Amino acid sequence: MIQSLDIPVVDADQIARQVVLPGEKAYEDIVAAFGEEILDENRTLDRKKLGAIIFNDEEKRKTLNGIVHPAVRKEMMAQKDEHLKHHKDVVLDIPLLFESKLTHLVDKTLLVFVSSDTQLQRLVERDQSTVEEARSRIGSQIPLDDKRQWADEIIDNNGTIEESREQLLHIFSKWAIL
Repeated sequence: MIQSLDIPVVDADQIARQVVLPGEKAYEDIVAAFGEEILDENRTLDRKKLGAIIFNDEEKRKTLNGIVHPAVRKEMMAQKDEHLKHHKDVVLDIPLLFESKLTHLVDKTLLVFVSSDTQLQRLVERDQSTVEEARSRIGSQIPLDDKRQWADEIIDNNGTIEESREQLLHIFSKWAIL
């Protein structure tokens, strides 16, 4: 939606997938820390196996984050700086913004909020995961209800796509982005 407004988006999740590809330093560090049993037959990270480990063990999650997050931040800042050469505004899409204490990287925060039931349902559908796997993943994050207090603005994403788009346009107009 944001990209359709000709505003560049730097996607932390997409970057996180790139920095853990075979040959990247983060990949090598993850294999060294967690062992080759987290690799699939193509020697790429098996995200489900790794997720099963880190979403149930706080220390192992911290180890993984200590490897991945610095690599992601470095690439995010490089992409942001490149976009700012040609655009007035850039959106950083950082799902773990508050958990990672990265609000200093942004001028404003926008939380896309859904009810906990909707969050669970959408995660199960998106990742083809079990309800237990999805609950484990959600449980490793700060609850969306808690994040509301820290966000500058909130989009209620429980309704239709058009309703969410209207909220986005209103917020961006208020922020003088559009």
